[in-house]
Amino acid sequence: MHLSDQALLLDALLAETADPEAGALVVFGGTVRLDGRVEAIDYSAYAPLAERALRELELEVRERYPDVRACRCLHRTGLVATGELSVLVVVRAGHRPQAFEAARWAIDTLKERVPVWKQEHYTDGTREYLEGTPIASPPK
Repeated sequence: MHLSDQALLLDALLAETADPEAGALVVFGGTVRLDGRVEAIDYSAYAPLAERALRELELEVRERYPDVRACRCLHRTGLVATGELSVLVVVRAGHRPQAFEAARWAIDTLKERVPVWKQEHYTDGTREYLEGTPIASPPK
């Protein structure tokens, strides 16, 4: 599963992607940050579409960066409090430069392509959906 309404577990993801031939490991974790009056973000997604987009993204990372041996991208759904992980990207590659480049490309592309909606919850009890980025289609 690429979407979860439970806490994202880095240790499990590291075990899943373990590879003795990968000399580089890059982990990106995005957290809900304390930003003025935001106390949490409610993430929602149409699971079949978001799951497919995340799987395709992982495959595309491996195609674009041949040195990458593993790529996994996970996203939380549901109410996520400040300080909690909302997204995890793990890239394992033979060498450091490709691992960093692939992880950066993966998180940037995830934000552009994966249909996940964010509703901010504020300390005064109000809520607001963020406009976000128009969803981009993967190249053909």
